[in-house]
Amino acid sequence: MRFSSLGSGSKGNATLVHAGNTLILIDCGFSIRETEKRLSRLGIAAQDLTSVLVTHEHSDHLRGVLPLAKKHRLTVKMTAGTFRSLKGVPDVNIELIDSHHSFEVGSVRVTPVSVPHDAREPIQYVLRYAGLTLGVLTDLGSITPHVVDSYQCCDALLLESNHDQSMLANGSYPASLKERVASDWGHLNNSQALALLQQLKLEQLQQLVLGHISEKNNSLDLIRSMMSEMEERLAAVHYASQDQDGLWFQIQA
Repeated sequence: MRFSSLGSGSKGNATLVHAGNTLILIDCGFSIRETEKRLSRLGIAAQDLTSVLVTHEHSDHLRGVLPLAKKHRLTVKMTAGTFRSLKGVPDVNIELIDSHHSFEVGSVRVTPVSVPHDAREPIQYVLRYAGLTLGVLTDLGSITPHVVDSYQCCDALLLESNHDQSMLANGSYPASLKERVASDWGHLNNSQALALLQQLKLEQLQQLVLGHISEKNNSLDLIRSMMSEMEERLAAVHYASQDQDGLWFQIQA
C-alpha cells in the first residue's frame, strides 16, 4: 500500500492512495490539467482511478472533482450534506455515502470519520487494505473522542498541522478569518496536531505526513520544533507542501 499528496494547502488538496489494483483519489482542488500533470509525475493516468472520495465542499478540496470525473467517467463518493451544497445537478456518477458506515472501493475498506469543520457534512477517511491502515485527517478545528478512537493504530497518517497560533493572531488575515481558522470548526494548529499524536497508539506508525500547512500562518521550522519528540519516536516524519514532486510514501505489513 502506498499514498501520495498531490498538493496540500489552501490553494488545492488531493491525496492519492494505491492499494493492490485499486487507485483512490481523495479530494481534488486543482484544475483537470494540473491534476493530470501531478498524477503523471507519479506514473498514474486519471482514467485509471477507481473512484474519487470527497471530504467536503470547500473549493480547495472540490474544485476539480466533478470536471475530472466527467472527463474520465469516474465515480464520485460524497455525503448527502456535501451533495446538497452543489450548485445544480452535475452530469457525473455520484454515489452518496453514509458518514457512519464503512464501504468498499475496489479492494480497500473505507471508513468515513465525521469531523468538526465549517461545512455541510464534513468527513475524513481511514482506509484499510491487507492488514494495513492509512488515516487521512485534515480540515477539522478540534479533536473529538470519535476522532481519537478512529485514528488509533494507523500504519500511516496524513495529519493537518495548519497554523501557529501566534502567527495567525499577529498575521494579515482579517479578524473574521482569524476567528474562523482558530475556531473549533476551523483548522488544527501545531499544538493540537501534537496533542492528538500524543493520544494515539503509534507503535506501528511507519509514515507520518503533516499537511495542510498554511503558507502565511505557519513555518516548517515551527512545526519541526513542535514535533521534535515525534521525529525522535517515529521512523519517518514528512511535510506535505502545496507543490509536490511525485513522492510516494510506502507502508508494508
